[in-house]
Amino acid sequence: MSTFDRPALGGRMRQYELGEYAREYSDQPPRVYGLDQAIVIELHGELDLVTYQRTVSLLDAATTGSEPLVVVDLSPVTFVDCSGLSLLLRIRRRVADRGGRLRIVCSHPLTLRMLRVTKLTSALSPVPTLSAALNEPHDHGAA
Repeated sequence: MSTFDRPALGGRMRQYELGEYAREYSDQPPRVYGLDQAIVIELHGELDLVTYQRTVSLLDAATTGSEPLVVVDLSPVTFVDCSGLSLLLRIRRRVADRGGRLRIVCSHPLTLRMLRVTKLTSALSPVPTLSAALNEPHDHGAA
């Protein structure tokens, strides 16, 4: 059986425990809504493996629409790990595959640091506010 480290909870986690962990430590689910010819995906809490598994199908559905701009708002996000980065890159690829544009809203210093350390700042082009994401010129930071 595969296991995952769970140091904050004092041990290892088996695959079947992920569902239990998600129920026990669940964050608010993503909020998806339309705004100014864009679809906005507002993520909350921790962006980690559990969040990835819980939200990937919802986010896949949200990124198949015809809106020319998809904005992922990370303002309410408190933590991002490699699974969270993978989720953001998945969204970026899906939006680019259909010819759309992606904007990331992020001003949290630790999340911005994670993007810089992993050299994803230029690929994801974070902006500090939702307003900036909606008003950014179309050719800058295209997906």
